[in-house]
Amino acid sequence: MGSSFRLLKILRVLFSERIDELLPQPKRGALKALAWCIPTIRMKRSRGERLRDALQTLGPVFVKFGQMLSTRRDLLPPDIAAPLADLQDQVKPFAGATAKAIIESDLECTIDAIFSELSAEPMASASVAQVHSARLKTGEEVIVKVIRPGIEKVIEEDLKLMMTIAKFVEKNFVDGKRLKLVQVVSDYRMTILDELDLMREAANTALIRRNFEHSSICYVPEIHWDYTSRNVKVEERVYGVPISRIDVFKEKKVNMEKLAERGVEIFFTQVFDHSFFHADMHPGNVFVDITDPENPVYKAVDFGIVGTLDPESKAYLAQNLIAFFDRDYRAVAELHVESGWVPKDTKVGDFESAIRTVCEPIFQKPLGEISFGVLLIRLFEVARRFQMEVQPQLVLLQKTLLNIEGLGRELYPELDLWKTGKPFLERWVKERLGPKGIVDYAKRNLSRWAVQFPALTNTLLSTPQRMEHLESIQLQQAEALKHMALESKKRRHSGYLSLVLGISGLLVSGAALMADHDWLAGHWPLAIAALSLVLILRR
Repeated sequence: MGSSFRLLKILRVLFSERIDELLPQPKRGALKALAWCIPTIRMKRSRGERLRDALQTLGPVFVKFGQMLSTRRDLLPPDIAAPLADLQDQVKPFAGATAKAIIESDLECTIDAIFSELSAEPMASASVAQVHSARLKTGEEVIVKVIRPGIEKVIEEDLKLMMTIAKFVEKNFVDGKRLKLVQVVSDYRMTILDELDLMREAANTALIRRNFEHSSICYVPEIHWDYTSRNVKVEERVYGVPISRIDVFKEKKVNMEKLAERGVEIFFTQVFDHSFFHADMHPGNVFVDITDPENPVYKAVDFGIVGTLDPESKAYLAQNLIAFFDRDYRAVAELHVESGWVPKDTKVGDFESAIRTVCEPIFQKPLGEISFGVLLIRLFEVARRFQMEVQPQLVLLQKTLLNIEGLGRELYPELDLWKTGKPFLERWVKERLGPKGIVDYAKRNLSRWAVQFPALTNTLLSTPQRMEHLESIQLQQAEALKHMALESKKRRHSGYLSLVLGISGLLVSGAALMADHDWLAGHWPLAIAALSLVLILRR
């Protein structure tokens, strides 16, 4: 019953904001009639703003869904995606006493046994968790993140309703499948359920901290593993100026050019050197240590959402961006076909022309004003027309890149991302695809090869003996075939079938001996059929 009432509320909110106008035309007459009966209301707000407001009304789970949708520029037009990026994940905090009870239950000890201080009021409150300041018994200042009680049940129920709506739209609306709502909801399910496990977030934090352990431009807080569980995370408290406080940076005479360039450098380092990047780098998760205004240091927090890139994706990204900026659209098209990300039968010339049409206007701007993020968005738009399946890791990357770009140019409008990013791209291509890359690949796989080497050696050593045995078998078969051919002349039609069966038996037995040689074994059925046909014709 509760689910039914919740579904009715969702539908009421969506229709009140005329979200039905965002959907494709319905397939069936009844739905068409229903759509026709709903009065048309002249809205002053755009369709993207109405969708944003509807999701805000429906609560935190839908807010986070809208935030994720804002990153799917491959599926949504800009006038819808842009307003969704403004959604704020701010909800009413739950009681401090409740937070303490969760901490004590999860860590199986009293608050006083761990903390000398723990704030009753949270520092921040979001849909999934809230954060409290604290001090350990050992004196270290920490922050304590606590999962919101009962949120998992709420999320599961709303996810089921989302999936119901998604399946209904895909089934009953023209071009409903093009929106891929079922896939989008499935991706969202994985993302938000991952955020419910603070052990996972802590592990992400620890890895990124290790990656930047010796960095002079980025600092990541330490996790206190003894006091971290699925529902509670305790980590070092870091201090700094929020990255959005440009007024403070200017007042303290921070080197804004260096601050912006270091942000871009951190991003490219994560992508191309670490293959593991912070995918939620909005202003609330980034602080700056300006103790030395000439050498600002980034401090990042909240690693609930991260992205990874495999070598193939990195190669795709690096080579595509270089080809883009060289305006080599042919190379971009060929890279997509070769990677298998668009169908193999795609006409490269048509794909090249489509990419050129979309991208050439971008390059009329000065190089320093060209957006990497916009390039990726345009690429996805074109590739969608050619049936490209956009990879989830690239969607996350696009989202992060847009955040970094927006932040960098807000700090320093003259920032030339190409100047900052191109050395990373060129170095990666040179190191990974050149001689050094081959040597490094061999080093990384040496231990695995060492394990496989004995079996490989045995196979190679035994091959000559196997081949000698095979040649002997083949000679015997040839003599047998010759003898049987002579005998066949003396036989009448009644004996023909047994001859064919005998020959087939010999061939099959030979094929069994050659089973280890796939390239040969695959031709034996054809040989049987051919030989049988020859014998039939010679009767």
